[in-house]
Amino acid sequence: MTPEQLARQVVDRNLSAAGWIVQDNARMNISAGRGVAIREFPLEIGAADYALYVDGKVVGVVEAKPEGHTLTGVEIQSAKYTAGLDASIPHYLMPLPFAYETTGKLTRFTNNIDPASRSREVFNFHRPEELRHLVDLGAVGQLRARLQAMPELAEGKLWPVQIRAISNLEASLAQDRPRALIQMTMGSGKTFTSISFIYRLIKFAGAKRVLFLVDRNNLGEQTENEYQLYTSPYNNLKFTEEYGVQRLTGNTVSSSAKVVITTIQRLYSMLQGEEDFDANREDESAFESSSPLVKEALPIVYNPAIPIETFDFIVVDECHRSIYNQWRQVLDYFVAFLIGLTATPTKQTLGFFNGNLVEQYGHEAAVADNVNVGFDVYSIRTQITSDGAKLDKEPGFFVPHRDRRTRATVYKELDEEIQYSGEQLDRTVVSKAQIRLIIHTFRDQLFTEIFPNREHVPKTLVFAKNDNHAEDIVKIIREEFGKGNDFCQKITSKTTGKKPKELLAEFRNSYNPRIAVTVDMIATGTDFKPLECLLFMRNINSWAYFEQMKGRGSRVIDANSLKSVTPDAACKTRFVNVDAVGLCKQDKNQSKPLDRQPTVSLERVLKEVSKDVVHPDLASTLGAKISRLAGNRSEGWHKDVAQFVVPPSGGFADSQSAASHLISTLFDSVDAGKNRALAASKFSVTPDQVTDTQLDEIEAEQVRTALLPFHNPQLREILLRPEHQVIDKFTRDQLLTSSFDPEAKK
Repeated sequence: MTPEQLARQVVDRNLSAAGWIVQDNARMNISAGRGVAIREFPLEIGAADYALYVDGKVVGVVEAKPEGHTLTGVEIQSAKYTAGLDASIPHYLMPLPFAYETTGKLTRFTNNIDPASRSREVFNFHRPEELRHLVDLGAVGQLRARLQAMPELAEGKLWPVQIRAISNLEASLAQDRPRALIQMTMGSGKTFTSISFIYRLIKFAGAKRVLFLVDRNNLGEQTENEYQLYTSPYNNLKFTEEYGVQRLTGNTVSSSAKVVITTIQRLYSMLQGEEDFDANREDESAFESSSPLVKEALPIVYNPAIPIETFDFIVVDECHRSIYNQWRQVLDYFVAFLIGLTATPTKQTLGFFNGNLVEQYGHEAAVADNVNVGFDVYSIRTQITSDGAKLDKEPGFFVPHRDRRTRATVYKELDEEIQYSGEQLDRTVVSKAQIRLIIHTFRDQLFTEIFPNREHVPKTLVFAKNDNHAEDIVKIIREEFGKGNDFCQKITSKTTGKKPKELLAEFRNSYNPRIAVTVDMIATGTDFKPLECLLFMRNINSWAYFEQMKGRGSRVIDANSLKSVTPDAACKTRFVNVDAVGLCKQDKNQSKPLDRQPTVSLERVLKEVSKDVVHPDLASTLGAKISRLAGNRSEGWHKDVAQFVVPPSGGFADSQSAASHLISTLFDSVDAGKNRALAASKFSVTPDQVTDTQLDEIEAEQVRTALLPFHNPQLREILLRPEHQVIDKFTRDQLLTSSFDPEAKK
């Protein structure tokens, strides 16, 4: 059998799986079913390997080649075949609307009704009813045609970054770019942005169904709730009143669902043909926890119950990690546009989305826009954390040994001396003294240095290494703070009694728990606006994952909502990363706080600036301090500041934009990526060729320019001016004299 004959056998099977009845030309019966594929079909210029009949009319052709044959070069042959049909044979359009090139292993598809017909790789053939649907839509009804004719965006309650993200995404889709990535920092409204553009894709582009992939079950519930709350700016209807939204709890997609929310692990189970899926397997992030034993993408075969055309768009939330390793075949299965959402794109993420970053909105910009709050770092280091310790083998000296699975403890002598490092803590060796000293120090410094003048423990999230480590931390926190069970709770996939989502809701909305201890469950995506403190008791090897974890504290919240769970919190202007493992000092995590001199007063910083001191730390610190200040100031204060700020082209949208402009200019001046691009332009080199000396030169120029407005003493006075008068009702006054003023008689 020749390679081409072998390929034909595979093609036959693939066509049959997609619902086509495959027949020889000599015995063709186009009434045998809705979709019939006729082998060796004669044309005016040769014979097509397969002609595709739908409802009795020819709709397209298939050209088959042996495995290994490149396919884009076959498109010319296929195009000739689409124009070579005898006009007397029933057909829908001429040239024929659809052409496939295939080896059985690889298949490409061209829709000639599209505005700019371009072949694209598909996992398998479309079902006959889908090709008929595409024909019936006509030229103006094709998805890609409608993407080029989207109506003007109703901006409504959208923030500027959300307007940019949606507009840029729709421009990318109009260009038929198959993948697009949106980077928006934590707390900047990624979910609301995605619901806004998904609504438009359904309403105006005619998308038949959108898949929204989340990496954990609790994020799916959170997303579903956001859809239920969303109100259309076009007709004031709720999203769920207009369109069906289905969060999968079973393995069947509803025919009425316009949006389907699920995890990628459940979707893989469905493609595998499994009738049901254990929901407990959705409590952990599949994006983060890919098995190190899996060295290639998980295998996928065509599933007729879930054809490739099931979704027109796939939105991948938190798309920053291993989804592109073992799970990428799940994404490649569907003929859908892929849209990624993340706060922390890695090189792998950018590569998967073809470098098509349609919006880039980082933490610094969000702080400048009052969309995020900045953070400080408070470090706690102990001797054992840094250097480990040694356990000596001594006769008659019994050491507790705990079974990591059952947690049962037995006491016995050591077989040999144990020298352990800080990295081995809570894995091979547990040091209760190390955990206790960190928690003890945290407790003692909480109301004096970390959050001075507070009485209520701020909402705090502790990151532990594993479930056993979390268990130890919870017990010691309760003991050191002298509190009960409600004060500190463990929230992991192994928590029982209450479902994790109930504990998450209590932590978010109720006074207790004040402290939650987790491993990965709350590391990404989960929204906790009242959170003011993160305590890291585990190392993180991934910069992207660390940034995601930090993002739990960056959310802004109005003062009343914050007070409802933390009564003595006036306003959230920052959060604190308490680093107990040296995490924030590691270059790989790129985790410099914006306020690099948190103990230095704003007055001192401005005095240094007035002396024309130029330093990147000064610019970053000043930006962070003004950001905190601006969040608590009145409209009048913002108007006074605006008088001394030169507006950009187009002016300021409102008075508050002036302070945001000052802040963003300061942060931009120390942004390494932006400065590298400026240096590349100035010195006529590529960004990779920029030297450290050139980068330092550009940074100095940018910092000097950013600090220049603060040379004005009037602006400095406004920044240092107290916003409120203090009324002293407690200090008694004393009368020194009471008499007529002699001068007044004259």
